Amino acid sequence: MSIAVTMRPRSVFRPNRAMRWGLGVVGFFLLVAAFAPLLAPHDPTVMGLPMQKPSREHLLGTNDVGQDIFSELIFGTRVSLLIGVFAAVTVTVVASSLALLAGYYRGVVDTLVTALTNVTMALPSLALTVLLVAYLNPGKWSIIIAISVTGWPATLRILRSRVLQLCELPFVKVEKSMGVASPVIMAKHLLPNISDIVLTRAALAVSSAMVTEAGLSFLGLGDGGEKSWGTMLHYAFFQNGVVRGYYWWYLPPIVCISVAVLGFMLVGYYGTQRTDAGIHA
Repeated sequence: MSIAVTMRPRSVFRPNRAMRWGLGVVGFFLLVAAFAPLLAPHDPTVMGLPMQKPSREHLLGTNDVGQDIFSELIFGTRVSLLIGVFAAVTVTVVASSLALLAGYYRGVVDTLVTALTNVTMALPSLALTVLLVAYLNPGKWSIIIAISVTGWPATLRILRSRVLQLCELPFVKVEKSMGVASPVIMAKHLLPNISDIVLTRAALAVSSAMVTEAGLSFLGLGDGGEKSWGTMLHYAFFQNGVVRGYYWWYLPPIVCISVAVLGFMLVGYYGTQRTDAGIHA
């Protein structure tokens, strides 16, 4: 048997202006990714005349093997968002699960989770990510796994502190004293009260994963068969597009990465504004 003790009314989430701008940016890129085959004027894998300047036929010109850069940019949205979202979901699920276990059970569980977190945070994350991707063979799924392995500690520490605070509140102690199962308490009372932090950290994790993916792909650790924005930068740089001043080749992916990351960061930092910040049981 469980008991519900209402301390305050449930919080009402109201998006502020920054969040609306962020959601607009994120929604735009999601639509581009969803309708990429309809929006792209050419098949990004078809080769033609190389190094053409922007024209009516090729809005952003062609690359070193004659592929349409604008079409690559549109299809690259899918790959970049796929890696960012999948990695963020994995990071958030791992961090949330470990935070609930450590904050609720404490003792040995908390000690082990904290030790694992400290060890992971002490390692150079970028170097470890590069090594993992190289060991797993370069590709988008290797990048997702590498980011997931190294990206969870910061989120876990924030969520763990919140769970520790919640476990000291009366309604949680009452549930424990009545013998309510631990999974029920975590699912019914703890998780809803950290959901706002989880969502905002997830949005920030997407932006972080997209930046990391762009860096790894720029180093040549991405999937050459399915080009992301970072992979486009890799080819633009190593095929002398930057040296030759082909700005229509390297600037568009830089702009897309920057704007997409900004959108997710706006959602993450300014994601929700509570009209009532009370805790609900």
